[in-house]
Amino acid sequence: MQHAFTPNVVFGLSPMWVSTILLVCVYAAIIWDKVNRAIIALLGIALMIFSGMLTQEEAMRGVDVNTIGLLTGMMILVSISRRSGMFQYVAIRAAQKAKAKPAGILLLISIATAVLSALLDNVTTVLLVVPVTLHICKELEDPPYPFLFAEIFASNIGGTATLIGDPPNILIGSLVGLSFNAFVIHLAPVIVIIMAVQAVMTHMVRGRELKSTPDRIDRVMTM
Repeated sequence: MQHAFTPNVVFGLSPMWVSTILLVCVYAAIIWDKVNRAIIALLGIALMIFSGMLTQEEAMRGVDVNTIGLLTGMMILVSISRRSGMFQYVAIRAAQKAKAKPAGILLLISIATAVLSALLDNVTTVLLVVPVTLHICKELEDPPYPFLFAEIFASNIGGTATLIGDPPNILIGSLVGLSFNAFVIHLAPVIVIIMAVQAVMTHMVRGRELKSTPDRIDRVMTM
C-alpha cells in the first residue's frame, strides 16, 4: 500500500508558501528570458527536492513520458515539414484558392492553420505560417494584424481538437485514460462549431474592411 507523501520543508516553513514562491520565481525567470528555460525548470525542481517539498521518487513520478515522447516526435516531424516547405505551400495555395481576395484569404488561411495545429504542435505551426502570411500581406498591401490574430485563435482552437494538437492534451489524455479516437470524438465536433463561430466573428469585425486592387491580386496569384 502506497502512503501519501507529507512535505518536510526545511526550517518548518509552510509547504504552500514555499511552493508558491518557487513557482513565482521560476515563472519570473522564464519571463526574464536570460537563461535557458530548461535550465530554469530543472533548477526549480531541484529546489523543490532540496527544500523537502518532494522526494526524488515523487519528482520522478511527476514526469509524463507520453508528453515527452509526443514533443520529441513533433519536433522531428515539424523540422522535416519546415524544410520541405509544406507550411509555405499550404499558405500560398490557400491564398490562391481564395483568388487572392483578402477576406477569402483570411478565412482559408485560418482553416489551414487550425487543421495543421490539430495534426502538429500549434505554437510551431503559427511560427512557421506567420512569415509567409506577412509576405502575402505585403503583396496585398493590407495590414497583417487581422490575419495574425485569426491564425492565433485558429491555432488554439484547432490544437484542442486532437490528443496531439497541444501538450496539455496528452497530459489530460494520459491522466483520464482517453485514447486518440475518444479524444477526437468528444472534442472535434465542438471545435468545428467554435471554429465556424470564430471565422464569422473575424470576418464581421475585420474581414469586411480588407480591400485590395487587381494588380496586388495578380502579384499574389503568381507567387
